[in-house]
Amino acid sequence: MGPAVGEVLPLSIGVAISPIPIIATILMLLTPRAATTATTFLAGWVLGIAVGYTIFVVLGSVADLSSRSDGNSVTAVVRVALGAVLLILAVRQWRRRPAPGEEPALPRWLAAMDKVTPAKALALGVGLSAVNPKNLLMIVGAAVAVTQLGVGGAAIVVAGIVFTVLAASTVAVPVIGYFTLRERATGWLNDLKAWLITNNAAVMAVLLLVIGVSLIGRGISD
Repeated sequence: MGPAVGEVLPLSIGVAISPIPIIATILMLLTPRAATTATTFLAGWVLGIAVGYTIFVVLGSVADLSSRSDGNSVTAVVRVALGAVLLILAVRQWRRRPAPGEEPALPRWLAAMDKVTPAKALALGVGLSAVNPKNLLMIVGAAVAVTQLGVGGAAIVVAGIVFTVLAASTVAVPVIGYFTLRERATGWLNDLKAWLITNNAAVMAVLLLVIGVSLIGRGISD
C-alpha cells in the first residue's frame, strides 16, 4: 500500500498546483451565489479526478501493466511519452509568461464567473480536472504507476483516495476558508487571485518540467 501511495503523491501535487481552477474558484466565491457555484465546482473537480483515475486504473489492469508481466516495458514507454509531452507543455507555458508590466492573458470564460450556474459550475469542474490535457496526463500517470506495481484492490483504492484528496486540496481550501472565515476571507482571496494571475505561466512551467523529467527518469529506469 505504501509504494502505491508514494507513486501517486508527486502526480497529485501536479494536479493540485493548477492556478486557473483555483482562480475560477476564487472568482465564484466572490459572487452572490458563492455557496452553490463554488461547492458544485469543487464537487465536479473531485468527481472528474476520481472517475478519471478509476477509468485508467481499470484500463491498466485490463492491459496487465504489472511489473510481473510483459507490461512493464509498456509502462516504461508510457512514462517516457507522458514525460516528453509534459516537457513540451512546460516550454509552451514558459514562453507564455507575460513581460514585466504586461497584463497576463487569461481565458475569457473566467470573466463570466459571476454568471455561472451551479450546473455549469459542476460541468466546468469535471472538465478542468479530467479533460484538461495537463491534468489528464497526471491522472494517466498515477493510474499507470499504481497498476505497474501489481498491488491489490485495497491498495489501489487507498492510493486513489489519497491522489484525489491531495489533487483537489487546492480547490477545496479556498472554499473551506470562505465558509469558515467568511468576513476575513475576501481580502486574502483577492491577494491569492492576483498572485496566481501574475505567476500562472511560470508556476505551471516549473511544475511541468519537474514532473516531466521525473517521469522520463522513471521510464528509463524501468
